[in-house]
Amino acid sequence: MTKKPDQTITKTSTKTTPPRDRQSITFERVARLAPHQGLTDNLVRTFGLEPVDYDGIRDATKAHIADAAKAFGTALNERALQIHLQRITGSFVGSAFGAAQFYGTKMSAAMELTSKLLNDDRDEDRDGPSGFESKAERARLFAAEMALQSFALMAAAEGAISAYADITGDDWKPYEASTPASASVSRKSAAVEMAAFQTA
Repeated sequence: MTKKPDQTITKTSTKTTPPRDRQSITFERVARLAPHQGLTDNLVRTFGLEPVDYDGIRDATKAHIADAAKAFGTALNERALQIHLQRITGSFVGSAFGAAQFYGTKMSAAMELTSKLLNDDRDEDRDGPSGFESKAERARLFAAEMALQSFALMAAAEGAISAYADITGDDWKPYEASTPASASVSRKSAAVEMAAFQTA
């Protein structure tokens, strides 16, 4: 009778690694990634694009949120309205942050294509013998358009933050879920209870 080889059973560890601290999405982070007014003005001139009315977008967004808050009347109490506005403002800031990140990737891609085009020592066949210049040109134009899009959404985010401050009287901050302390408390309780079984 052949003896079956011992099978090693690998148990999946139930220990969970603590989640990494995720950086909150703030307006300051958006402003660091998004283009500024001077850059967008330069892109408008260079690529012949329509300028972004930053102040107009900001003020219109602020007014829109203020009007919506008034429309609730007594349907929402003060705390409920604040929570609602916190989420609404967070969505505006999150949208602007995503657009700023997307602009950054497209700008990097355009720079990479253009640097290959300007490199006299490049392998001519690496990116195809024809159409490479137009590809790089399209990439630069698209990056410029995404810059203006990012700038416009940053204006909307600023307007939402300003409306939140006017309506609630508080500065907007990104929502951060509080870490429950129950786990550590239950572990301490378990240790105390197990200690009761120990004989003196």
